[in-house]
This record gives sequence, structure tokens and C-alpha cells, in this order.
Amino acid sequence: MKHRFLLLLLLITFSTFAQDSTTVDTNFDKTNKNDKGFTFGLYIGTLFANQYTATMYDGYGFDVDGNKLNWENSFMNQKINIQNGGYGYPGQPDLIAQELKVDPQTWVFDQSDMPTNMRYTPAFSVGLAGKYSVDKKNAILLNVNASKLNISGNFVIITPLSNTGSTTQLNDRIKTFGIKGGEQRLIIQLGYQHLFGDNEKFNFFLEGGLNATLAKFDRNNIVINNLQIDLVAYNNSVYYPTNVPVKKPIGIGFGVFTGMGVNINFNPKTVIQLVYNPTFEKINMGQSPALKLQNSIGVRLFYDMFGSSK
Repeated sequence: MKHRFLLLLLLITFSTFAQDSTTVDTNFDKTNKNDKGFTFGLYIGTLFANQYTATMYDGYGFDVDGNKLNWENSFMNQKINIQNGGYGYPGQPDLIAQELKVDPQTWVFDQSDMPTNMRYTPAFSVGLAGKYSVDKKNAILLNVNASKLNISGNFVIITPLSNTGSTTQLNDRIKTFGIKGGEQRLIIQLGYQHLFGDNEKFNFFLEGGLNATLAKFDRNNIVINNLQIDLVAYNNSVYYPTNVPVKKPIGIGFGVFTGMGVNINFNPKTVIQLVYNPTFEKINMGQSPALKLQNSIGVRLFYDMFGSSK
């Protein structure tokens, strides 16, 4: 349903542009030259990322070829059970037990305890906005925005049961801890915008065009009480610790964007736009990238420093 709405809005936008371009302006020769030209500005907003790619930060990790690891080789199994849990070699300290305040190797962390609820949180977005005004109502857009996204979820570790074995203690055996991830995105949009109405101050607008997103896996870590573990700093051997290259997925994906909002002519040189932008795009990371709907809202502030447009 969301995808149909986005497609319909995009079709309406380009239909509007097409109709406007075929309209004959009998006063063309009287058009003010200042209606044309470049205007640059800033964008500040919030990105609401689709949750589809959040599972990349669920602690399994990736090999050097970018393939997701299985449970045995996963970052969390290696980091919790092998490197910090005392299961690597005889005499190795059990740092996990120390944090849980239990006897060494009496706790359990297996595949069923892995995170399953990874989610993006709304992310701050900032960037540059540019447009070339064709006339008073139509403009070509070029937007470049950047965001740092945070991803969070939970995993559990099962601690030993005491001798009493009461119901309360059974529930207390399950200890919940946090896992976090970080991602960087650079978003580039090239499109067209059309203003509606003839009001000198306020106008509604529609826009649409092409969208490209460069996304990069940034970080992944877990916290067990006071013990912070970087999942990306991976060692391939507990007997002979050796840092191996960790694959941080990075990729560029393409799609389309559309938008709607309010254009406010604050003064002859300053324009403020309140905009909602849905995009239908592929975040090209992981093993099964797919076209998904992303959403953002924000404010564009244009300033005509060259005095070339209104």
C-alpha cells in the first residue's frame, strides 16, 4: 500500500511538470530574468530508516567476502563464549562470569539467545540543498544529505539456578543486555520541483526524481554490565590472537524520491521549505538488499547570495 502511494505521488508530480511545460506563456517575453538562476541552502531534518537492514547489526558479523557468518563463527559467539567466557583454553579467565557475579562457566549463551529485535532509531540529517529555478514555479533540485544512524536491540544470557529454585529465581536467571550498531549514509537526490498557486508568500509544492544512497556499516558493540565488547575488533584465534580484516559492508543503492511541502518566501532573498520526502530505494548492503520505503522530514533554508532568483 505504501509503495502504491509513493508511485501515485511520483506520477502526479511528473504529470504536473509535463502539463506545466506544455502551457504556452503569452507573456514569455515579459518574464523577469531574475526568475531564473541558482540558489543554495542548508537542510536539517530527521531520517526514519526502514527496519529491513537493521538485522545486519544482530551480532553475527560478516566474513572478508561480505557473507554473513553462521552461529559458530559469529562475532558474538566468538567474543562472549571464546574470547571472554573462559571456553577458549585451560586457565583462561571467565570475564563474563565476573560481570554476572556467578561461578566460571556456569552461565549459558547459545544461538537462541542472539538478538532478534534490532531497530533503527530516528536519525538527525544535515546537508546542502541546491536548485536552479527555470521560472517562478519550476526548479531543478540537487540535494546532498548525510546521516549517522543508531541501531539497538537486546540479547540474553542464562545464569545458573540456585538451590531453592523458586519461580522468581527462574525468571531472574534470564539476564538481558544491550547491543548497538552504527551506520553512515550519504544521500544524493536529483529531481524537479513545482510550486502551486500564485500567493507571494506561501505555496504548496510537489517534487520528485532520482535518489542514490551510499551506506556504510560503521560499528557494532555489546555491553555486559561494565564490560564493553567491540564486535568488529575480531581475533581469529584465542591461542595466537591475530587481528583479521573485518568486513564492514559498504554499498551504493539507487531508487526514486518524491516530496511535498510548503514553500515560504520569507523575504526577497530567503526561502524556507518545510518538506516531507518518502523514498523507494535499495540500501545496497548485506546479502539480500531490496527496494524499501524510507521517510524523512525536514527544513530547507535557501539564500539567494547572487541575487539571481526569487
